[in-house]
Amino acid sequence: MNIGIFGGTFDPIHKGHLALALSARERCELGRIYFVPTNIPPHKSSQPVASYFHRYAMTALAVQSEKTLVPSLLESPAEAAFPNNTDDKKDKDKKAPRGGSVAAPNYSIDTIRTLKRSLKKADRLFFLIGIDAFKDIAKWREAEALFGECDFIVASRPGYSLADVAGALPEKFRPRAEVTKPFARQPARGDLVLPGVTLHLLDDVNQKISATEIRAAVKAKKPIRKFVPESVEEYIKKEGLYA
Repeated sequence: MNIGIFGGTFDPIHKGHLALALSARERCELGRIYFVPTNIPPHKSSQPVASYFHRYAMTALAVQSEKTLVPSLLESPAEAAFPNNTDDKKDKDKKAPRGGSVAAPNYSIDTIRTLKRSLKKADRLFFLIGIDAFKDIAKWREAEALFGECDFIVASRPGYSLADVAGALPEKFRPRAEVTKPFARQPARGDLVLPGVTLHLLDDVNQKISATEIRAAVKAKKPIRKFVPESVEEYIKKEGLYA
């Protein structure tokens, strides 16, 4: 089975995240996509506003209508306690090993290796990521090893070229500048296959939605229904998040 893993703070999860996942599912025939809220993101200067519990709950609510989208506890705090009434019938990996802790940040390479221990040998793993995050991929922990563990599905957007994508790769895989120069005018779309690297570029999910803007809208008491699923909007209201 082709399996996707989509990590993020999801603070809150929004329709842009869901659009990326659904596009990736169709493009790469993914039979399952794990949504993995991170406890402590290592690549952001500020930590999430909502607690891990609330972000996981919103993620579970957002994907509950899609059988192939599964909320995951892979990066939950080691001692996280979840009330029984928050259990989601689709969350079948609750007993999977948890890769997070309160003190340590969650690194994607550790999460992927943990997940792969529970997969079948024939399963193929795809890592979903937005292009703004991908441009810093070379700075991630064990970046070269990441590309050996999975394919990447990158959500592109206008303004990025194939040369930009190739130039963001870890040095081991990065083509020489003279090789990528002819691709500087070609939009980041299609597949990019290089020795040791396979990238699938999505150019049809450019939704201008940001979690920062959603939190600001909530604080200003503005409607957010066009940005998040109704269930997530209701949860934010009920729990008084971001106000």
